[in-house]
Amino acid sequence: MAAIPISCIPREISMKRSLALAAAVIAAFTLTMQNADAGGRRHVDKRVAAVAIGMGAASTAVYFGINNWKWNDWSYKDGLTRFGAWGATTLGCAAISPMVATVVVRRPLTQREGHVLIGSCVVPIVGGWLVNEAYNAHPEWEAGEAPVRKVHRKRKAK
Repeated sequence: MAAIPISCIPREISMKRSLALAAAVIAAFTLTMQNADAGGRRHVDKRVAAVAIGMGAASTAVYFGINNWKWNDWSYKDGLTRFGAWGATTLGCAAISPMVATVVVRRPLTQREGHVLIGSCVVPIVGGWLVNEAYNAHPEWEAGEAPVRKVHRKRKAK
């Protein structure tokens, strides 16, 4: 069976793929946008969300780095399958991201923030958002926790 030259492929197919890719990118960016906040208490610090995004990008880079940045064929010479590399990078992200977030915010994380970070490692774009919405639907999950307070330091007068 002979290969079909690219010039014989109808233009509609490539246009449909381009439109589908554009729609997927728009949908992904829509899920990362903030919702309106009417002065209510913020449950997850913005810095924690930034750490979740950064650690997700870093673990994705490590995942592709394991296979020498090849996108299609997976090299099994290192002994890792695709699933094994995904599991290793997910566990690494889930272990390291709460540590990094604790250093960034300079306080212990709440249980909700820790779970949002881990959820973002398991399912990259929507995982943390889904965990946060689950906590919003079940306020009894964090009934024993004190609300997060900011520490104000008094400056000494000169």
